[in-house]
Amino acid sequence: MMGTVKPRVLVVDDELGVRRALQRGLSREGMDVVVACDGPNALRIALTGTFDLILLDIMLPGLSGYRVLERLRAEGVRTPVLLVSAKDGEVDQADGLDLGADGYLVKPFSFVVLVAQVRATLRRGAEDGVGRTVRIGDLVVDRATREVRFAGVQVALSPREFAVLDVLANRAGTVVTKDELLRAVWGDEQAATRNAVEVYVGYLRRKLDTAGAGGIVRTVRGHGYLASTSEIDEALDPARPR
Repeated sequence: MMGTVKPRVLVVDDELGVRRALQRGLSREGMDVVVACDGPNALRIALTGTFDLILLDIMLPGLSGYRVLERLRAEGVRTPVLLVSAKDGEVDQADGLDLGADGYLVKPFSFVVLVAQVRATLRRGAEDGVGRTVRIGDLVVDRATREVRFAGVQVALSPREFAVLDVLANRAGTVVTKDELLRAVWGDEQAATRNAVEVYVGYLRRKLDTAGAGGIVRTVRGHGYLASTSEIDEALDPARPR
C-alpha cells in the first residue's frame, strides 16, 4: 500500500510528445515523474537507484533500452523496469525478460492499461522489498515508505527534498556533484538548473537542522554535496584527524 507517498517513476522515450503525455498522465495519477530522452542519460539517471519504477523504451538514441537494462542489472540496480516498444515479437519480449525486465508494453497501448501495469509492478516491488533503509548516524532514510527519521522522530520532506536526500544518502561518504543531483532528481526536465539543486539542498538542510540533524548534508566547495557523519569519515579515512 502506497498511502500518500508518491512513487518516483523514470520515463525514458526519445519522442517529446510521448514523454510529455506520460509525464502529465502519471503525475495526475499521483506519481513523481522524471524524464529522459536517450540511452546514455537514462543510464546515468537510473544508476542512482532512486526510482520505484522505470518505463524504458527500447529504441533509443545512443544506447538501446536493452543495453540500459543490461547495465543496470550488471551494476546491481534492482529498480523494476517495464520495457516499452513498437516491437511485439515473442523473441523481443523474451530478450527483455531474460535481461531482467519486469514487464513489457507494446505500442500503441491504452493509458489505462499502462497505469494498471505500472501500479501492479509498483506493488510487486514493494512486496519484494526493493525499497531499502539507509542509515547515516541517527538519520534513517526508508525508501520503501519514503519516510525519514532522526533519533526516532519523523522528518517531513516534500517528494523532491526526499529525492535529493535519497541520492546523497545512497552515496554517503562520497561527494555528489550538482550535475549528478540534477540528473538523478530532475532528469531531462528543461526548466531545471543547478540553481534548483542549490534551492532544494537549502530546503533540505533547513528541515534537517530543525530536526537536530544539522551537519549531515554538507557543501564541498567547488565539487558538490556530501552526506556523512564523523563515524563515516573515520571509516573511509582512518588517518583523518577527528
